This record gives sequence, C-alpha cells and structure tokens, in this order.
Amino acid sequence: MMINVKKITHIIGIDEAGRGPLAGPVAVGVACVPKGFNWRQLPGVTDSKKLTGKKREAIFECARGLKKEGKLEYAVSMVSAKVIDDIGIVPAVRLALQRALQRLGVSPQAVQVKLDGSLYAPKEYIHQKTIIKGDSKERVIGLASIMAKVTRDRYMVRVATQYPQYGFEIHKGYGTKRHQAALQQYGRCVLHRKCFTTKYTYGTVPAEFVSIS
Repeated sequence: MMINVKKITHIIGIDEAGRGPLAGPVAVGVACVPKGFNWRQLPGVTDSKKLTGKKREAIFECARGLKKEGKLEYAVSMVSAKVIDDIGIVPAVRLALQRALQRLGVSPQAVQVKLDGSLYAPKEYIHQKTIIKGDSKERVIGLASIMAKVTRDRYMVRVATQYPQYGFEIHKGYGTKRHQAALQQYGRCVLHRKCFTTKYTYGTVPAEFVSIS
C-alpha cells in the first residue's frame, strides 16, 4: 500500500518479549516517536537481545525521561500465563498488541506502524509494515523490544521473591537447565504455562506452589 506521507505525524514500532519462556507473561511493547525524531536523544537503540541488561535498563530510563518531556510515547502490555493457556500464545500476543496500541490513543490514520517478525497491527492501522528482524533494522522497533523486555524482566524479578525455588530472577522464566530441574522437583506454580510444560513429570508439590485450575 502506498503511504501518504503528508498524513503521517508519528512512527510506531512494535515488538514482543517472552514468547518462548516456560513461565511468566508475554509482553508487547509499542514505541511511538514523532516523524523526524532525533535518535541522538536516545543513543544505542537496537534489538534488545544484542544489548546487555545494563544497557537495556539505561535506554529504558532514558526513554522514560523523554516520555515525561513529551518527546515520545510508549506502552507495554503483558498477558498472563493463564490467558496464554486459555487462548494460545499467538492470540495472547495479538491481545497484548491491541491493548498496548489502545493505551497510546493515537489516530490509526496518522501513524506509520513498523512491526517485527510475524506481528501485525489491527486493520484500521492502514499504514503498517511487518519487517523480518525489524528490531535490528528499525530503531523504533528496537526501542519497542527494549521497553517490552525490561518491563517483563522487572516483573519476573519481582515475582521471584514469591517463588524463590525456581530462580525466576536469573532466567526470567526461560527453559534453562536450572529451571527445568526446579520444575522436575517442585512442579508448576501459577506463573507456569501449562501448555509449554506438558513434557515434564512432577512429584509431590506443596499446595501453595500448584497452579489453580
């Protein structure tokens, strides 16, 4: 579709974090910058996976400052493990994406949307483009990936204190050997995605650690 550049006032980037972990929510980040945004205000933005945790945190805090100054906007929406189990990971990502866009409150006709990988915005966002490895190619998508990743990581660190036996603060719910061993020993907690952990066998699990059906 041809883009009428005269109508576009802002560029939106969209990316997700946490699609593959065994536990925790999936998060979708949406970053919105004015057309012609000066990226020197926010140096180092790229695919969140290429950055250290310290660098991601620094960019996140810088973006928060720019948001307070009215120079950019962003929103992150997370969908829980329970909802992922109920509707599936792809619909859960779509739901998080829609919620994040709604929080921005922008006019779909006045923005150009750039999405990473296999993501698509709702049809009313008529100027949209899905870009393979977009988080590395488009800084606005990279920023969205950072906002989603840091928000989700911080959440997993917070909830780790409630379930210390799993080490969520270290692996953030991904299927590391430590995490798999903890699953074998303790079973699932409410943060685990049942649909992602069916291959594990479980012994006796304390009642407070068993997910609610």
